[in-house]
Amino acid sequence: MPELPEVETIVRELAPRLEGFKIAQARLAKTDVLRRVSKARLLRTLKGNGFEEVGRRAKHAVFRLTSGHRLVVQPRMTGSLVVYERPLTKDEAKYAVLICTLEDGRLFVYRDVRRLGTVWLLDETGWATYTDRIGPEPLGETFTPFVFAERLEGTRAAIKKAIMDQRRVAGVGNIYANEALFQAGIDPSKPTNRLSLDEFARLHAAVTDVLWRAVDASGTTVRDYRTGVPTRSISGRPRSARPASDSSPSSARPENPVP
Repeated sequence: MPELPEVETIVRELAPRLEGFKIAQARLAKTDVLRRVSKARLLRTLKGNGFEEVGRRAKHAVFRLTSGHRLVVQPRMTGSLVVYERPLTKDEAKYAVLICTLEDGRLFVYRDVRRLGTVWLLDETGWATYTDRIGPEPLGETFTPFVFAERLEGTRAAIKKAIMDQRRVAGVGNIYANEALFQAGIDPSKPTNRLSLDEFARLHAAVTDVLWRAVDASGTTVRDYRTGVPTRSISGRPRSARPASDSSPSSARPENPVP
């Protein structure tokens, strides 16, 4: 399952390839990935629209269109978001769910072998409702130890479960929760309300450090959600081959990040 660093890597790669370009045509092969939007409305909105900004919210890739709508894609386990500068091969086209033909002839494609991902089209009001349900971004400048402790306040859930709750903290999944808790020296099953202030501070530092290192390494999960080419991760596991671009559309690491 792609977590924050993997989706951050994806959007960093897509941003310079999509921002400023218009969609000439759009085609949807399967409708079971759609959430709260019909096929007709999705295609009608995409055609002639442009990509204004490519970013990320939690584990979701967010494409802000010139119309003000946001196309939100959660790739999940078997999804990929790729820009092709050539026609799709037969195998590539087989699992293509959404194909956007850009004005210069390139193809922006959402492929999903098992169609476990989701596609949303949200107006400004819908986006506000959508994003307000998600917790703060752990790589954001305002994500201080105080904010971290405040978001977890009052829960008796195991600390691992609590930091994976997207309503409390955005983007942290199983892999990075495990790594952060190990780095902080905290038992994943310990009730959150029994953590000391020192443990909260250590865990905050570990979460941000693990995520930043994973972003710098372009993600650490075993499956590559774009190319399928394995390489090595910060923890020795196979991961994506291509590095992140120099600038991120959704976050930029400070030179001396504050734990």
